[in-house]
Amino acid sequence: MTKRTGEILELLDREYGTEYVCYLHYETPWQLLIATMLSAQCTDARVNQVTADLFRKYDSLEKFAAADLKELEEDIRPTGFYHNKAKNIIACAGKLVEEYGAEVPNDLDALTSLAGVGRKTANVIRGNIFHEPSVVVDTHVKRISRRLGLTKEEDPVKIEFDLMKKLPKDHWILWNIHIITFGRSICTARNPKCGECFLRGYCKEKGHDR
Repeated sequence: MTKRTGEILELLDREYGTEYVCYLHYETPWQLLIATMLSAQCTDARVNQVTADLFRKYDSLEKFAAADLKELEEDIRPTGFYHNKAKNIIACAGKLVEEYGAEVPNDLDALTSLAGVGRKTANVIRGNIFHEPSVVVDTHVKRISRRLGLTKEEDPVKIEFDLMKKLPKDHWILWNIHIITFGRSICTARNPKCGECFLRGYCKEKGHDR
């Protein structure tokens, strides 16, 4: 880790603490898995509104596996892309029930073999459920990691590997937590609050980089 990266992490830790926070509401590993699948192209707040009723109606993986496709589509419609999400959730739940005894695996390959589960979703599960050091690359992490000069890549998988090389393992999960908060409150996509930014001295995009 470079001195510059260490300074960025120190400022983030000071501002946001080092506690692991998950913005999606869940009680079981499979609930987090489904909530994360629903969060694609959707806000966490909207997902939490939908899953409050959804997880009462479908209170087991078996019920999701046996769900009527059209009915589930309507149940999750507010999250967007509900046709694909519903189809993937039913297929994913079915495989978990049939092949994994209704347990969510912690292996990356096993997770990404599930319908609708890519590396980002798999790493959310590995980090939050199994506490495996994992780098989650969402839109905030992609945008801000580039602005801070930690990667020049566009592809999320390449960004993930860049960050794994440049960040210490104890900050892999924290990076996503911190950057989501930072990206929502200060370094927004359209109108970043550069005047309030405690990391502006490290921003490649604004030409203030140290």
